[in-house]
Amino acid sequence: MKLNPQDLEKIADGTLEHYNQSAEDFWEGTRDHNVSQNIEALLQYIEGKPPFTILDFGCGPGRDLKVFAEFGHLAVGLEGAARLAVMARVHSGCEVWQQDFLKLDLPHNHFDGVFANAALFHVPGQELPRVLLELHATLKPRGVLFTSNPHGHNEEGWNRERYGAYHDLETWRRYVSAAGFVELTHYYRPAGLPREQQPWLASVWRRLAS
Repeated sequence: MKLNPQDLEKIADGTLEHYNQSAEDFWEGTRDHNVSQNIEALLQYIEGKPPFTILDFGCGPGRDLKVFAEFGHLAVGLEGAARLAVMARVHSGCEVWQQDFLKLDLPHNHFDGVFANAALFHVPGQELPRVLLELHATLKPRGVLFTSNPHGHNEEGWNRERYGAYHDLETWRRYVSAAGFVELTHYYRPAGLPREQQPWLASVWRRLAS
């Protein structure tokens, strides 16, 4: 069923309101999560010499944004929820853009890498091609996109107060490839567990040179 502009507004507003209302609990529940595997997966594929310009897309309270900055990279956060954006600025000391994922305003050919950790699954499937094209455009030629999302069987809808889309690997590949990216690698997380205990699908992609 096609979502109309009012539907999309409701999805964005409802999901962002959830994060604003639960900002402190979200921070306490995620601040100690170790995603070093994901950070390394992005950085190892960026070409050239550091420091790199990194967009932490959906940076939340700034946990990973601060890590990129401490590594010496030029890190910028992007967060839709106002309270999380404020927390990210305070925690990381980095610039943080408050932007709705469905209403992005990004510079072209600017970033060496985009780190979209636990973020893009909030984008409805019908809007995902456009959002991926916008991420493609904000990367420099041969820039790198990292994504990590909870995977599923291509279902989407409301999960309590948050909207989510849960793609399988083949569907996710079709979306990202269609936006002009080439897959570099993918893996499931947490590492070392049976697949049924690995809810997260991580993948790394390169923007073609053109």
